Amino acid sequence: MEQVNRIWKVLIADDEPIIREGIRTAVDWPALNMEVVAEAEDGEEALELAIEHQANIALVDLNMSIMDGLTLMKHLRDKLPTCRLVIVTGHDEFQYAQEAIRLNVDEYLLKPANPEQLRRVLERVGQGLEQAWREREHLMIASRQIQRNYPLLRERFCLEWIEGGMSEAEVAEQLEFLQLPKKCPDWIGVLRWSDPALERTLTKESDRQLYMFAIENMISEWLENTRYVIFRESGGLIAIIAWGVLDERLFAKITSSIVDYLKLSVTFSCKPLSGNFADVPTLYREAKHDVYRDTRLSPIVRRAKLYVTQRYHERGLTLELVADALQVNPVYLSRTLKQELGLSFSQLLTDIRMKKAVEMLASTDLTVHEISERVGYETQHYFSTVFKKTIGVSPNQYRRGELG
Repeated sequence: MEQVNRIWKVLIADDEPIIREGIRTAVDWPALNMEVVAEAEDGEEALELAIEHQANIALVDLNMSIMDGLTLMKHLRDKLPTCRLVIVTGHDEFQYAQEAIRLNVDEYLLKPANPEQLRRVLERVGQGLEQAWREREHLMIASRQIQRNYPLLRERFCLEWIEGGMSEAEVAEQLEFLQLPKKCPDWIGVLRWSDPALERTLTKESDRQLYMFAIENMISEWLENTRYVIFRESGGLIAIIAWGVLDERLFAKITSSIVDYLKLSVTFSCKPLSGNFADVPTLYREAKHDVYRDTRLSPIVRRAKLYVTQRYHERGLTLELVADALQVNPVYLSRTLKQELGLSFSQLLTDIRMKKAVEMLASTDLTVHEISERVGYETQHYFSTVFKKTIGVSPNQYRRGELG
């Protein structure tokens, strides 16, 4: 660390002018890297001057008018906690020594203090200030380094978190240290990108990294109003842990934007969390499994799933509308969905709507009527009928925990 000659500011507080003058003239202040910035004849004046000048050292007489030395030092400990206190007094009584110890006074000198004794005391105090300053500098440097490395530290923590094995206390401690929300995340998602034509041209790892950065930047833009961590997992996967009230449709929009702007084939799965830290590894594995399962799907099926995920709330969403948006034949789309998913279009739409309804019932106070509207049903009665047929209980029973 670069050597810097810091000048420590000294306050002399004594009700006797001759004592103040004696202290001021008895010491070679510049040789100690010190400067007398103020003198005071009573404790009240001394306190004001110490705060005004932000004194580093206070030489304090115990016996002063208006405010005595002990009271002054109590205020200095509160207002200027790093100020070093040196008592210079004629009192040699044990009770004062006890109070000085309690106030963490640095030195205790009896009048008359000879110049050499005073110099040695001030030298020790200066060395203590210098050491404390260096320690603070080291801490600040370490803090700045940590701040710069927070993104990397957060990514490493999340990688360890999804592996499992961390206790709730360890997770909470790391979240606090990394300045992330202390509560459980609301979502965890996994994204995988690929394109057979592109894979043949990406001979350099740097090219792949550019695409990874581009994807991460696009995700960050969509999530700019919430707290999140984006990190990379093995196999070219990009994972997201996010806090905040987010709609699953937002993640579908992220996927759609990557497909549209980067012309990549993308599979993405996101899972809502229910408030338990221990669920993160499990739901991550589920999302990862979904991604690899969907990777085997044809591009048209993945696009259809993405389209429905974005628009499941729209009433009257039909196979024909989706097929028209994807510019394919409705019969071909229906047959391909059945072959690859084992579901008809209607079953796919119902499945997505029911998953969203279950999430709303578990995590919001919305009424059943409001939820039915938000997932695209014209009437609450029809929604409840479909819900019971699919889930096995009515929406109200599900919300009460009656799972059949």
